[in-house]
Amino acid sequence: MIHLVTPENAHFYRDEMDQAYQLRHKVFVEEMGCKNRARPDRREIDQFDTKRAVNMLYIERGEVLGYQRLLPTTHPHVLSEMMPQLCDVEAPAGADIWEISCHCVARRYRAGGQFSNLVANALGAGLIEWGLECGITKFVIEVEPAAILPLIQLHFKPMPLGLPKKIGGKDIIALTLTYDDRTLDRLREMRGTRRRALATTMERPAMLHA
Repeated sequence: MIHLVTPENAHFYRDEMDQAYQLRHKVFVEEMGCKNRARPDRREIDQFDTKRAVNMLYIERGEVLGYQRLLPTTHPHVLSEMMPQLCDVEAPAGADIWEISCHCVARRYRAGGQFSNLVANALGAGLIEWGLECGITKFVIEVEPAAILPLIQLHFKPMPLGLPKKIGGKDIIALTLTYDDRTLDRLREMRGTRRRALATTMERPAMLHA
């Protein structure tokens, strides 16, 4: 199941968030070689891990197997602070536009590819359930160009914000992702179930209007 961790319930998820930071370190530092993100405690944490972040955790039998972080574009986020060069147009911002960052899945659960494994599909379904329930109209994401086709196959509608640019030795492009009920249907089809991905019903957070 996908669990949402926000300032209101973070005290219930201290161990799980510690696992999430360790998973981020394993994926981004140890596997992908982002040495500038390394920490002696092997927990990948950055300046955007604030009380404004919404954390999505895939938890199975107490173990965090997948993670992604959502940041409001009305406050500093990765695109605005770290990668503004990816925008050839005005960067999208608004209470209904959130950025996806730090998406990662434990190595042994990645069979099928970045966007088509069980954990990733559950994270995607949880993302769309949350977005539809909270009035989010689009997401912002920074990815390699090869990710665009898989996103379309999942029935997202990606729109580039500029041309790809080299960042950390890789071509990276910024996109907005719009979606609708068909996106959720597609993700549920990929999961093989129409069962809700989110563990709880999500009320519309006050921070969406902050």
